[in-house]
Amino acid sequence: MKIQFLGHACFLLDDGSCKALVDPFLTGNPLAAVSADAVEADMIFVTHGHGDHVGDAVDIARRTGAQICCSVDLAEAVFGPAGVPAVAGNLGGWIKTSFGRVKLTPAIHCSGVPGCLSCGFLFEMGGKKIYHAGDTALTCDMTLLAAEQVDVALLPIGDFYTMGPQDALRAVEMIRPALTIPMHFNTMPPIAQDGAAFAAASAAAGFPARVLAPGETLEL
Repeated sequence: MKIQFLGHACFLLDDGSCKALVDPFLTGNPLAAVSADAVEADMIFVTHGHGDHVGDAVDIARRTGAQICCSVDLAEAVFGPAGVPAVAGNLGGWIKTSFGRVKLTPAIHCSGVPGCLSCGFLFEMGGKKIYHAGDTALTCDMTLLAAEQVDVALLPIGDFYTMGPQDALRAVEMIRPALTIPMHFNTMPPIAQDGAAFAAASAAAGFPARVLAPGETLEL
């Protein structure tokens, strides 16, 4: 099972048979590790409707034939009008996939689409559980994830638009993952943060963390 960080909140999850791309903001992303026309995907997961998360999802889906997965409202507002079919679920529900299954988890964040809820994703893939929080504030719902025995938590630490490093550390203590990877920081001035300092604070609290450089791959 491989996790590749492509910049901002974009990750490519690869279990050897399926490539799952999350929040493909590549064009216009100064830290993007790959161009939108070079990335390959079998499925594309989008947490909400802001441009730095929808990103290049439509173009990549058209080029690769990848199936988009998102909330019902986001599918109807963004991907349906673009002529791109989507598997559309809702918060709390599991969706079966070729690699296993994925659950849409709550995220506290404006969505970019009126009436649409933001979400995160809990992936069961390659024998691992990977939680992509999406853009979110700290929420007590994260305590429920401790029972999932999450292998890797991908958490925003940028502050300003999402939770910052202190709240992200509190999230780690709630979720209790085997490993945390910070995301959604340093892409633009308002979300400048010291990822290494967050990782050190998490490790000091007893929870290993690792900062991935854009393009870097972690094998689980």
